[in-house]
Amino acid sequence: MHIKIPCDGLDRFRQALADLGVLRQDRLMLAISGGPDSLALLLLASRVLPGQVVAATVDHQLRPESADEADFVGALCLDLAVPHDIMRPAHPIVGNIQSSARAARYALLEQAADAHGCAYIATAHHGDDQIETLLMRVARGSGVDGMASIRAKNGRIIRPILGFAKAELEDICAAAGIDPVRDPSNDNADFDRVAMRQWIAQTDHPFQIDRANRTAAACGDAADALSWMTRTLADERITQTDDAITCDAQSLPREIQRRLLLESIHRLDPGLHPKGGAIDHLLIQLQSGKSAMIGNLICKGGPRWTLSPAPPRRTGGP
Repeated sequence: MHIKIPCDGLDRFRQALADLGVLRQDRLMLAISGGPDSLALLLLASRVLPGQVVAATVDHQLRPESADEADFVGALCLDLAVPHDIMRPAHPIVGNIQSSARAARYALLEQAADAHGCAYIATAHHGDDQIETLLMRVARGSGVDGMASIRAKNGRIIRPILGFAKAELEDICAAAGIDPVRDPSNDNADFDRVAMRQWIAQTDHPFQIDRANRTAAACGDAADALSWMTRTLADERITQTDDAITCDAQSLPREIQRRLLLESIHRLDPGLHPKGGAIDHLLIQLQSGKSAMIGNLICKGGPRWTLSPAPPRRTGGP
């Protein structure tokens, strides 16, 4: 099956892979849902890396059409001579559907990548996704970590079409004569991302994909630098004895204090993930020399902060 794709698109995709450190001999796992974004990723990758890509579709079984959609992707991959796996979670998706589905999807993609000897897993996040994410993070009051938004590379996960607009990806599918899958949840404004997408579509905005990616990358670099600094200072400033931690964060910039506090909490209770507002409130209390609780930890302020588990609650009578 020969698909006509503009040379400019192929060249940009090839350069994106090179920028991400993907070598000519690397095998690449593609996460393909059947939507226009992932199908364009499939078409680009099958042309640029012939014989080196494997596709995987995760059927979350959340919609009656999902099995047919996975088969549709399989038939297209067969035409393109791209090996294709269909995977389904071992347990039903429950709780926060989007979050649970995402966790299950990435776990299955990791398994498939290992089975096929793929160095990287490519997802179809694109430039419009990046703009949406940046604006969503601003709306939520995110810090530098959140403003890093969609990272071009996160471990073995890569996003080689972050420089493409969604309209370009739609055009690639149209030029190939392929009618992509349309997920109705992408039109449901009850989801924050969809609401933001619809707002952007109705707004004469100045946001550009290359600048959004540059901002996200700069925030990502800053977050990495802060994390490195925190790890270095933690060896000097955090002391653990038995089940208590002492943290000396005096005279340090507030953001480093905040990160050392989070590191102290994580060391005592790895399962505790306090939100930003809770950490900011706790930091103010400790800086004022006061004590406060977070989760099941007692945190005492002063020149040095002390964190320890709260004593067990007494039950029953005397």
